[in-house]
Amino acid sequence: MLPGGGHEISSHGSRTSRAGAPALVWLLAAACGAPGGASSAPRVEEACRPSASRDDRLAEIGPRGELRLASGRRAVLSGLRWPDEPALDAAARTWLHTFRGAPLVLTERGGEDRWGRHRADAIGIAGEAEPVDLAGGLVAAGLAYADAGEADTLCRPALRAVEAAPRAAGLGLWASGPLAATDAAAQSGRAGRFTVVEGRILHVGERSARTYLDFARRGEQGLTVTVQKRSWRILSEHGLSAATLKGRLVRIRGMVEIGRGPFIDLAGVDGIEVIEGERALRR
Repeated sequence: MLPGGGHEISSHGSRTSRAGAPALVWLLAAACGAPGGASSAPRVEEACRPSASRDDRLAEIGPRGELRLASGRRAVLSGLRWPDEPALDAAARTWLHTFRGAPLVLTERGGEDRWGRHRADAIGIAGEAEPVDLAGGLVAAGLAYADAGEADTLCRPALRAVEAAPRAAGLGLWASGPLAATDAAAQSGRAGRFTVVEGRILHVGERSARTYLDFARRGEQGLTVTVQKRSWRILSEHGLSAATLKGRLVRIRGMVEIGRGPFIDLAGVDGIEVIEGERALRR
């Protein structure tokens, strides 16, 4: 089951058998943007390209949600950001422990990271329950953010949609809602940590090396988003420009840094969402 995705896994074959894997791979491809084989399918970034699926078991959970597998391999779940807060870290580990010793169907993406781990999509089967997409389950419980990590794009864009329900319900990471872009004090308190911020872009300043998105009026404190030249070019290819962004309500995700005030250096196109028409920010 992909929480919030509305998809069901085929009932053909045993849940734990290799015969069930094609249906699981199809589910992940349909829900997460992997190529389906059609000639018209969009090109997949190399870092997101899925491998063939394989069976394993979850032996242990390492720091920050690392999956330690019975085969001796290690993996991290693709498309999510593990929580920084100790209480939520513990809650996320408890959630994953439900699948300890359980069969997994893994679809790895890209190569190994510097610690010898693969990013992977993982379907877990705990007892008689329906198969569960582990990343989707954590995001749906408000225990992880959707995040592209070091990739230019989010390999699993469906996970951002899964965030909507826990955000509306104020679950876990969303207990206080997204931070307001004008709340400089709250942002400063998140310095060095991954954060989701909402606000209206009041000014777009295009420069030769980077572009600045300002959320506060001149003389007031608030978030500034910096966009490097390459990222700005990619945004423009997706229809996001100074003309289309100024005055729009957006959601920004990334690491908060402190300069003259709080700022986020936008990592890629999936670090910004135009949310005009959604509910207003909580105050």
